[in-house]
Amino acid sequence: MHEISLACDILRVIEATAARENFFRVAQIQLEIGSLASVEQQALRFALTAMAHGTCLEGSEITINEVHGVAHCIDCQASVGVTTHFDACPKCGGHALQATKGFDVRIADLVVFND
Repeated sequence: MHEISLACDILRVIEATAARENFFRVAQIQLEIGSLASVEQQALRFALTAMAHGTCLEGSEITINEVHGVAHCIDCQASVGVTTHFDACPKCGGHALQATKGFDVRIADLVVFND
C-alpha cells in the first residue's frame, strides 16, 4: 500500500514548508492526483488523516482533485485522453502510448494559519 508512503512524503513536505514559512496549522490542503498515478484516493485520505495527529496538518480539510490522463500515440501522433496505462489509442487503436499527463501526485494549494 504505497498510499502510506505517499502520505508520509506529503506530511514531510508540509512540515518542512511550515518550518520554513513560519505557519503553525494547515486549514486546507488541496492535492492533485493523476488518474494514471495508481493511487487509491480514499486510502491516501485515510493515511493523511491518521498521520496528521500532533502535526500542523491535524484537523485540516483534505481536498483531492483528479487529473485526467493524457498520452501521446506514437503510431498516429495524436494526443489522446486515457484512463489506464493499458488503454488503446481511441483514434487508431494502437497500443504505443506514452503518458504525458495524469501520473503525478502534487500538493496544489495550502491554506494556512500564521498566528
